[in-house]
Amino acid sequence: MALLLTDAQKLTTNQFVQGIVETIITESQVLQYLPFMELNGNSLIYNQEATLSGSAWYAPADTWTEQAVTVTQKTAALKILGGDVDVDNFLNQTFRNPNELRAEAVGKKAKAIAYAFNDAFFNGSGSSNQPTGIKNLVTGGQTRSLGANGAAPTLDDFDALIDMVKPGKPQALFMSKRTRRGLKKLRRGLNNVLEQDINEFGQRVEFYDGIPIIVDDNISDAETVGTSTDCSRVFAVQFGYGQGIMGLMNGMIQADEIGTLETKDAFRTRIKWYCGLVNFRDLALAAMTGARPN
Repeated sequence: MALLLTDAQKLTTNQFVQGIVETIITESQVLQYLPFMELNGNSLIYNQEATLSGSAWYAPADTWTEQAVTVTQKTAALKILGGDVDVDNFLNQTFRNPNELRAEAVGKKAKAIAYAFNDAFFNGSGSSNQPTGIKNLVTGGQTRSLGANGAAPTLDDFDALIDMVKPGKPQALFMSKRTRRGLKKLRRGLNNVLEQDINEFGQRVEFYDGIPIIVDDNISDAETVGTSTDCSRVFAVQFGYGQGIMGLMNGMIQADEIGTLETKDAFRTRIKWYCGLVNFRDLALAAMTGARPN
């Protein structure tokens, strides 16, 4: 079953964990859109469609030939994301409200986990205990290059990127703040601004061609393409089980009370999440590379 974290969060009765998950979701627009599926083991073996099944026109008494779909078997493994929160016992005892002190410390760690997941979602290498991010999941055939040294994207480039995702439209466009400024500049030049709306988290979201624009600081504006060192990327993404990009997890985000430490006068709480990322279809993900300032 596919669930957004906002829905999965309701399945736990632990209010402390619910608060951690809520902080992580609020701090990560990626996690507001990314659906997750629950795994029983530590990895997912799946078949990714390689070529479509064909069909043909036949005359009476013709010999029929099977044209089967071909698939490539792939594996997506879970990784461990988390961190320890140490609250000094002296501060905890002398603080006006110890619960507030602990909540503040855990809240900061939850934000750090959200930022780490965002970074891995885009840039994860698949090694160094990271999942493989969409930067490395996108295929060459689903990449729109803006030239040997990059270039400022046009509206035609954005439309072509959207058209690379099929069937249907992308469910999100991910880009840097600089690229979004360039897109808004292009639209203003036509006396046309980006559509806006408020999402369920009270955040103002902009749209291009009806597709939400999600900006993230983990999308670099300093990539090197040819002789240019000021390039960025734009990603067009579809989500869903068997359809596109999806998160993986074994269990909800957990908060373990490790207890009082031996080496220092502090109480430790460990926050951990067994999670990963999978792309079920190559055509669900496309990237524009070499995007320079307008």
